[in-house]
Amino acid sequence: MYEGVIQNLIDELGRLPGVGPKGAQRIAFHLLAVDHAEVRRLADALIEVTERVRFCKTCGNVAEADECRICLDPRRDPTVGPDELRIRELMARLTDGTVTELILATDPNLEGEATAAFLARLVKPMGLRVTRPASGLPVGGDLEYADEVTLGRAFEGRRLLDV
Repeated sequence: MYEGVIQNLIDELGRLPGVGPKGAQRIAFHLLAVDHAEVRRLADALIEVTERVRFCKTCGNVAEADECRICLDPRRDPTVGPDELRIRELMARLTDGTVTELILATDPNLEGEATAAFLARLVKPMGLRVTRPASGLPVGGDLEYADEVTLGRAFEGRRLLDV
């Protein structure tokens, strides 16, 4: 335990999803070690995102306007939507109380992520556990060819080797 503003920072960082006490402490001390301008850019980005970004009224993706760039794209097929996803049927099935976890197994791309975020927000008031399958490196894949997102997801979904 530290005191004062450093402990306040660690506590606030620890409230972020996926950031535990040790991670919060590492981030806090990293921020102390970097240039003031770098910390200012991070603070400005955090403030700006909370002021400018909202969820798309059509699909639930993140957007800086009422609709996201995907929904605004004239090339988008407007016939793919909530009715095709059979959301009414899903909601009816979830309301009877027998389902305790909803696993959102959508494609790991922008559209899949937007659909998963939309559904997660929709069922949040029901108090269900909402999860996504782990994603990351395929068996036999080479680390040197993996992009940052894939590596990040692989690390998030890591598991303890019980030897």
